[in-house]
Amino acid sequence: MSVFIIAEAGVNHNGSLDLAKQLIDVAALAGVDAVKFQTFKAENLVSKNAQKAEYQKQTTDGEETQFEMIKKLELDVAAHDELIAYCATKNIMFLSTPFDLDSISLLDKLGMNIFKIASGEITNLPYLRKIGGLNKQVILSTGMANMSEIKAALDVLTTAGTDKQNITILHANTMYPTPMQDVNLKAMNTIGTEFDIAFGYSDHTLGIEVDIAAVAMGASVIEKHFTLDKNMAGPDHKASLEPDELIAMVAAIRNIELALGSPIKRPSPSEQPNMAIARKSLVANGNIKAGEVFTAQNLAIKRPGTGINPMLWDEYIGQVASQDYQADELI
Repeated sequence: MSVFIIAEAGVNHNGSLDLAKQLIDVAALAGVDAVKFQTFKAENLVSKNAQKAEYQKQTTDGEETQFEMIKKLELDVAAHDELIAYCATKNIMFLSTPFDLDSISLLDKLGMNIFKIASGEITNLPYLRKIGGLNKQVILSTGMANMSEIKAALDVLTTAGTDKQNITILHANTMYPTPMQDVNLKAMNTIGTEFDIAFGYSDHTLGIEVDIAAVAMGASVIEKHFTLDKNMAGPDHKASLEPDELIAMVAAIRNIELALGSPIKRPSPSEQPNMAIARKSLVANGNIKAGEVFTAQNLAIKRPGTGINPMLWDEYIGQVASQDYQADELI
């Protein structure tokens, strides 16, 4: 099964439907499987005096609260309908992360078959229980979480009714951008092994190399933020890929999928013709007369590989030549 690639538009539409559609265009062009937005009501998500993260302060109005910033980035029901319809015309899956209980209900009503849970909701019991009760496909991000918190969230989802086989857990780090020394990518495999569950990676590093490494390590889902322009105002643009980078990431992941192949070691179809050219055979190391005994002195090993396998060297030493051989002739 191919890696499921989610292009995370998030709130990089800056509250504009036109920008949101341009992001969908880019995601479709790149060949990702899904483009993901965020569904929330600011009043249900954040208190009115909550402060912004340091990385958010750097790219947004320094005087506004987190509530004021978030409020401008809401997508209403009509916007959801329009974006879902637009995605259908581009043959790309629409996804969105809900950030409150009402938003879960909205996305369920809109027909979402996959629910993506953000890292910040991993300790939100009522939220997890509600999504678990829908018995849909679930993708759970785990930034800021330890293994016991992941287990607790997984227990809530499965107890509420979601089959474990329908859950994928994503390793993640919520720093935008994530320093390379904090990625800790090996923990992704620990999650998969510990919980015997499908796993993947939600990436907030700069560049695409960590995503490629994650696929090589077995990730079945990759999520990556993207934007039209990193220099746009907004909380997440600077830690997002630009269109050419997203295209390169998808191409690289698809190439890595091809390159991973199978666990079976055997000659590939493309290299089989090289066996006759690059391998060697037993040949006469000078003229040999019929009746002469083959020795280490009158036999040699040379290309091409169309004659007797040199691994049979010991069996031929001491045998008697049944015919005459010219120098370099295959035995």
